[in-house]
Amino acid sequence: MAQQKVLHILRHAKSGWNNEDIADTDRSLKPRGIRNAYEISRQRKLKGLIPEYSISSPADRALHTAVIFARVFELELKKLQIYNLLYESSSGKMLEFIRKDGNDCNSLMVVGHNPDVTDLANAFMKFPIEDIPTSGVVTLIFSCDHWDKINRDCLVSHQFNF
Repeated sequence: MAQQKVLHILRHAKSGWNNEDIADTDRSLKPRGIRNAYEISRQRKLKGLIPEYSISSPADRALHTAVIFARVFELELKKLQIYNLLYESSSGKMLEFIRKDGNDCNSLMVVGHNPDVTDLANAFMKFPIEDIPTSGVVTLIFSCDHWDKINRDCLVSHQFNF
């Protein structure tokens, strides 16, 4: 039986646009976003959908979301890494990174931004989704033993938490 790779793709929680004096990377989560991140992460924990590692964009809203999920999952913070390439990136660059650097684990969560996270999920989906909403997660399960082999053909199932 082939090993499985599980990719959790998380869009950051709802953030605010009310302060034009701060940089986009410094936008914080709205209270509603914080509540939603806790709610979705608790649902996923109850279902056993906990990644071994998490990687996040350095933007405040993404990193705060990643920390909330890590807390609820009781994931050691050393298993949460920040990568600049996840901010203002592309789904292709994200996928290249996952394929190259993900082989230390079987389950990985990527915390980023739209449209990149939606495009990344749609790279594997038979029927594309229009948009991953804030705090939304797409989980993709692949039947393969290395991240560099993940593709649409080895996708065995998917799940949404929106």
